[in-house]
Amino acid sequence: MIRTFRTNKIRKTTCLSGSLWEFSPCSGEWKGKVYPVAVPCCWESLPDFSAYRGVGVFTKKFEAKGTIRLVFKGVSHTARVCVDGKEMGSHYNAFTPFSIVVKGLEEGCHKLEVYADNTFSEASALHVPNDYMSYGGISRGVVLEELEDAYIEYVHAVPIKEEDGWKVRTAVKVNSVSDEEKTYKLIVQVEGQPAVAEEVILKGGEDVIVEKVISSEDVEVWEMENPRLYGISAVLSAEEPVDDLIDRFGYREVRVDGKDILLNGKKIRIKGFCRHEDHPMYGCALPFAAIEQDLQIAKDLGANAIRTSHYPNDELFLDLCDEQGIWVWEENHARGLSEEQMRNPNFERQAEDCIREMITAHMNHPSIIIWGILNECASETEYGYECYKKQYELIHQMDDSRPRSSASCKFKTDLCFGLPDIVSYNIYPEWYHDAPTGEYLADLYNWVQTDSEGKGKPFLITEIGAGAIYGYRTPAMCKWSEEYQAKALENQITAVLGQEGCSGIFIWQFCDVRISFEWFSNRPRTMNNKGIVDEYRRRKLSYDVVKRLYHSYSDYR
Repeated sequence: MIRTFRTNKIRKTTCLSGSLWEFSPCSGEWKGKVYPVAVPCCWESLPDFSAYRGVGVFTKKFEAKGTIRLVFKGVSHTARVCVDGKEMGSHYNAFTPFSIVVKGLEEGCHKLEVYADNTFSEASALHVPNDYMSYGGISRGVVLEELEDAYIEYVHAVPIKEEDGWKVRTAVKVNSVSDEEKTYKLIVQVEGQPAVAEEVILKGGEDVIVEKVISSEDVEVWEMENPRLYGISAVLSAEEPVDDLIDRFGYREVRVDGKDILLNGKKIRIKGFCRHEDHPMYGCALPFAAIEQDLQIAKDLGANAIRTSHYPNDELFLDLCDEQGIWVWEENHARGLSEEQMRNPNFERQAEDCIREMITAHMNHPSIIIWGILNECASETEYGYECYKKQYELIHQMDDSRPRSSASCKFKTDLCFGLPDIVSYNIYPEWYHDAPTGEYLADLYNWVQTDSEGKGKPFLITEIGAGAIYGYRTPAMCKWSEEYQAKALENQITAVLGQEGCSGIFIWQFCDVRISFEWFSNRPRTMNNKGIVDEYRRRKLSYDVVKRLYHSYSDYR
C-alpha cells in the first residue's frame, strides 16, 4: 500500500511491496543465507538480525517489458538498485522517496536487487548514532510503473487565498523517456473547476514544468472540523492518452501574524506529540493499521498535531492526517549535530537534498502547516547560522505558503532566531534540571522577546517531558517512575499552555522508542522512555493526565 487513494487510471502500476521478497545479508555469520521476508521490512525485526549493521540485499522477480519506473518510498540508510545484475541507480537517505527509470527491457521475467546499507560512515552526514534507531531495509512501499514515451513526475497544487476568493497555483513536471522530440497535450483538472490545457513539446530526454493559476469557486476550506480534500489530476496525451497522475490537496491558508499562527484566519493552539516511526514488531516499517492506531491514540489524548521527529514521514501517515484534520510539523533529517558534524563535506548537500525531496513529494498535503529543519543542531555558532540560513532560503524558494521553524535547545545562545517565521524551543525543566517549569519558561520567553531576533514572532515549545519505565511505580515518586512522569507533565503542560504568547506544545514523546545502541547515553533499556505510552502502546499513568489537560484547552486561542 503506497497511498490511501488511487493515483493513476492510465499509467499501469504494480505494487511490489506487500508481498514476499528474498533477503540475504552481505556480511557476518549469515552471509549468503536467504530469508523470505515481507516488504516493507526492517531486518532488525528478523530473528537473527536485531543488531545487524551492514549491507543486505532484497531480491524480487517481476514481469515487464520496455520502459519501467521503480518508485521507492524509503530505503534505509542508503540504497543501490540493480536490475538483471546491472546497477541502475542509488540513493542517499532513509526517509525520502526516489525513483529509477529503466529503459529497453525485453519482455519476460527480470530480477530486481536492492542493496540496503545501514552502516555509519563519514560518507553519511545525517545518519549517525543517535537518540533513535537507524534501521536497515526497505522500510516503505515499492511500486513498478510501466511507462510510454513520457510521464508525469508530479503535480503540485498550492491554494492561494485572495480577497475575491481562492486560486490554485499548479505545477506539473513532465519527463521524456524517448530519444525523439514529441508534442503532447497536457490537461490539468482541479476538482469542481474547469480543466485547463497546454501544448507540451518535449525533446528527447528533456523535462519541463508547466505552471498554471486556476481560479476556484464554491469550495470548502480544509480545517480540523471539516478536513475537505479536493482532487487534482493531470493527463498527458498524444493521439491517445499516454500518462496521468492524481493527487489531493486542501483549500487552507497558514500564515504568521505577529505572535500568532493563523489557520484560515484563526489563531491556533497546538496540542501535539513528537512521534518517531518506531515499533518493536516492525521497526520503522510500520504497516498502515499500526500508523492509524497511533493516530487514534493521539486523538483520544486530545492531540491536534504531530511533529515528525526527526525526519520526513511515510506518506501514508500524511494521507491519514489529511483525512482526519490533524496538523503536522514535518522536518528534514537531522538531530543534535555539532558544528564539527555539520562541517562534514557531505552535510550541506545531503541536508538540502532531503529538503528538496521532502517538499517535492509532500507539497500537496494540507495537514503540513510548518516545515522544520535541523533539530538541536549548532545554531549557536556562526557556521551553523550560515547552514540554517541556506536551508531556510531553500524552503522558501520551493514553498512560500507555509511558515518555517527549527527546534532549538540552545538556552539564550541561539543566533538563528532572525531567520525562521516561528521561534521553537526544546526544554526539559523538572527532568534534566529541577527548575519549576513556569519560572524557567517565563525567563526563556522574556529573553526571546527582549534580547533575541525572535522578538515579535510566534513561540512554540517543540519538546518537553519526562521519562518513565512502564510498570515502575512507587509512592516515593522517583524519577523514571510513572508517578513522577505524570506529575512532571501536569506541571509542564499547564505552564506551557498558560504562558502568554505561546502558540502551543509538542510533548516529547508519543511512545517509547529504541535508540541506536552505539549512541547509548543515560537511556535505560536502550530506549528513549519518555513516551506517554510504551513501545507496545500500553498506557502509563501520564496518559490520563495528558488526556485531561489536552481536552481542557480549545484548539484555537
